[in-house]
Amino acid sequence: MLLALDVGNTNITIGVFRRKEIIESFRITTKIQRTSDEYGMIISDLLQTKGKDCKEVKAAIICSVVPNIMHSLVNGIVKYFNIKPIIVGPGVKTGINLSRMNPGEVGADKIVNLVAGYELFGGPALVIDYGTATTYDVVTDDGTFLAGVIVPGIRTSANALVQGAARLPEIEIVKPDTILATRTVSCMQAGLFYSVVGETKHIIAQMKEQTGFENLKVIATGGLGKMIAKEVEEIDYYDGMLTLKGLELIYEKQ
Repeated sequence: MLLALDVGNTNITIGVFRRKEIIESFRITTKIQRTSDEYGMIISDLLQTKGKDCKEVKAAIICSVVPNIMHSLVNGIVKYFNIKPIIVGPGVKTGINLSRMNPGEVGADKIVNLVAGYELFGGPALVIDYGTATTYDVVTDDGTFLAGVIVPGIRTSANALVQGAARLPEIEIVKPDTILATRTVSCMQAGLFYSVVGETKHIIAQMKEQTGFENLKVIATGGLGKMIAKEVEEIDYYDGMLTLKGLELIYEKQ
């Protein structure tokens, strides 16, 4: 089995692959400081809870945007699974051409998502990842990373509202029944949801216009992306496992 770990600012999403097929996935929070033993034990326990034999894990691959946990996480995998994980970064084959970018500035998660979008759906493609930050990245039909946009994520915007305005409460992020909201919570939900819908539609339109790619495929991922994809008809595909699938594809290229 292959462990694929997507280390984000909020969660570590872990996928378990057998013969290129994802057979299980789970998440642990990123923001808690953990030792290598804690990472190793948590991952082992989760696998066993899901009915998976840890001895069957023969490889691991990680993409991370949180450098300060990597030492403990990698050592935990080495100690508990006796394997050295592949870290997505310079020197790892991806099939994506980064010649237009400064490779040192391109997040590993962006590269992994572009690999998955390009390999699974073909180019040109626009991959939207609704995470802590929402990213819009374009890959051309020959696999070149053309350009990208980064904006605050939905939950990040919600947290900013709560922290910046003393009387606004924490809320669940959902699509409201109507944009004609009359209570504080529904007003916030309507503002967050429909502002992201409008943002998404406008950025997609601008990407298509300024790239000239009329056949641009639009692929969305990320936990809150499913909610937005249902509302935005310009999004062609939604795949909540896109990043994990990209990690498996990169592993196969090594």
